[in-house]
Amino acid sequence: MKTTSLWIFAVLFVLLAGANELFPENFKVVKGNGAVTLTCGTKNDGDVIWKFSGGSLDALLNYSVDKDTQNLILSEVETPMLGEYSCWRGGEMISSTNLLEEEEESEEEGYFNCSAKSYDCSFTCDWTRFKETKYTKDTKDTKVRLGLGHDCSEGKKSCNWVTSHQLVNGRFQFEISHSVSPYAEESTMLEVTAEAIIHHSFLRKTKRFYLRDIVQPDSPKIVRYQETDHHLHVTIDPPSSWSTPHSFFRLEHEIEYILRDNSENQTSSSPLIPKKISQLRVRSRDALVHSHWSQWSRWKNVKRKKWSKCQKKGNFGVRSCHQGTWIDVRRKGRKRKNSS
Repeated sequence: MKTTSLWIFAVLFVLLAGANELFPENFKVVKGNGAVTLTCGTKNDGDVIWKFSGGSLDALLNYSVDKDTQNLILSEVETPMLGEYSCWRGGEMISSTNLLEEEEESEEEGYFNCSAKSYDCSFTCDWTRFKETKYTKDTKDTKVRLGLGHDCSEGKKSCNWVTSHQLVNGRFQFEISHSVSPYAEESTMLEVTAEAIIHHSFLRKTKRFYLRDIVQPDSPKIVRYQETDHHLHVTIDPPSSWSTPHSFFRLEHEIEYILRDNSENQTSSSPLIPKKISQLRVRSRDALVHSHWSQWSRWKNVKRKKWSKCQKKGNFGVRSCHQGTWIDVRRKGRKRKNSS
């Protein structure tokens, strides 16, 4: 299949208003006990005054100010030296920079995960990793932003970063729009980068994946089940969030059911399942690329068909019942007896 040119852009929707102000505009990252130079950002001549956390630098060790450039040089950054540095002249703040320490990236999973309900124009990413750091056990002082594309993974200023408020359950969530064609074969991976500041600790992590690798449909819907001669025929509809047309974006379904006789759980990829079951549920996945299975639908109770009690009266008094309808064969027997 011919691969079309892939242009990727990201539009991340902030969950709550004002969230863009959470992530500091200017910050610098230093490795533990490393050296760093902070610039004032002014071309005007004249001395400037540097402040740390709004106060004097007198409490700090291992620092100096370059007389020519007015740059602040920290020769050995220790934990108490992390925080906000501001540059002042004539009682006016010219610039400020947050000094952060780089946190070593571990191989553990769970920093952030992305998933898509379909091949349509967006997917979501959740930041769920809150491990204890040496700075704080509290996650309230956590800021997260996320971006899509190479500029973001390189930490360039041209990246479209968007931040998010922390959710009630401790997650940060982002929705990303993209222009990956659902009808073309993917040849370029999506590149998603998350940056987090936990107190004065900084972490960056990038994930690369194809859209098809993160697709997980919503749970499908059991429309009905109909009784045939020997089976139940289950009709399943794709979830409303799934891509259309369904004839192109085909789903395969799996049915789990509980046998009425022995309460045994069994599964079937066929829509035909045994009659004598008490419950069933279904899940789906992309039939072509074998995506992640959806979550199971809720268990659906299978109502047992009511049968009337059959009675026997005389030689020809056998009454049978089917779907609640009585068939009295005694009359036919009398007719045959009289005709003889």
